[in-house]
Amino acid sequence: MQRVCFLLRVRRERLAEYRERHADVWPEMREALRASGWRNYSLFCRDDGLLVGYLETDDFAAARAAMERTGVNARWQAEMAPFFEGPPGRPDERMVPLAEVFHLD
Repeated sequence: MQRVCFLLRVRRERLAEYRERHADVWPEMREALRASGWRNYSLFCRDDGLLVGYLETDDFAAARAAMERTGVNARWQAEMAPFFEGPPGRPDERMVPLAEVFHLD
């Protein structure tokens, strides 16, 4: 099992709306994530826009590829892209896992 943590940055002026959107994630997006092997997926956000994502999966590359094959992911990413700082494009393409340095098992 892989534990994956990544960082992104939400635009401060869009932070309230970003939080609102995640209070009601589309049921088909939630199902696609589960079916693609994303478990224990959580997002945390500071008031300055720093977003921390965490998930557990058997194989992160395979889980990402499975999401890529879904139509719902493309729609969701297109809707979420304007909320993020950084280069244009899909936020899921900027999920770079952080190196794990400690885990209390």
